Amino acid sequence: MNVLFFGDVVGQAGCDKLRSELPRLKKDLQAEVVVVNGENSAEGNGITPHSAKHLFDSGVDVITTGNHALRRREMYEMFEENIGVIRPANFHFSAPGAGYYLYDRPGFPLCVINLQGSVYLEVHTNPFDCIDQLLKQIDCPNILVDFHGEATAEKIAMGHYLDGRVSAVIGTHTHVPTADERLLPKGTAYITDAGMCGGLNSVLGVEKERAIEKLRTGMPVRFANDPLDCQLNGILLDFAKNSGKVNKIERIKII
Repeated sequence: MNVLFFGDVVGQAGCDKLRSELPRLKKDLQAEVVVVNGENSAEGNGITPHSAKHLFDSGVDVITTGNHALRRREMYEMFEENIGVIRPANFHFSAPGAGYYLYDRPGFPLCVINLQGSVYLEVHTNPFDCIDQLLKQIDCPNILVDFHGEATAEKIAMGHYLDGRVSAVIGTHTHVPTADERLLPKGTAYITDAGMCGGLNSVLGVEKERAIEKLRTGMPVRFANDPLDCQLNGILLDFAKNSGKVNKIERIKII
């Protein structure tokens, strides 16, 4: 069973690029399930009901998020509906929505868990303690974890911590794909960051001129997403039947 995962989708251009490419990719790669990090799918940042619906209508099955998940209050109701869009599980208990979702596809149930790192990001419940509690509750052989984190070391540590306990740990948030995809010693598929879906010649999806101005001057700059020359970065996971193990992890890059 093949599962496609795409890193942070940035703005309308990233959403449109994913919609244009996804039907072909699903067919060519024989992918049955698609998971996408959509926390930057709205223009500016964050996620809205409009951008979430766009992703679902494009063929996405589950949407994960991250530190911008709750930036748009109009999204709170959709989180509560439990229809496949989730926020990090280690957010405060008062946060709307849930931190995992069981995509109950006949013959292949897949549990998708969303976590946020604690290094260089807002302080929440410790993600290591949080995942320990979640795994006591979840009864599903196939578990994919989106670990949305800033620090490379924290993401690698989480991969090793969960090795043999979940099927895959996919890092997101930094928008730059890493080249360390592999199966860890106990069989868990791992990569530090899946990359992003957005402007190829941008700065993490932001128009480069505006990002450079901010870095040069330190003055307030209104960022805008770069709509040109979009790329897609993601991961293809080949799940073994009924075992909860991944046979192969492969990077996907479309320009």
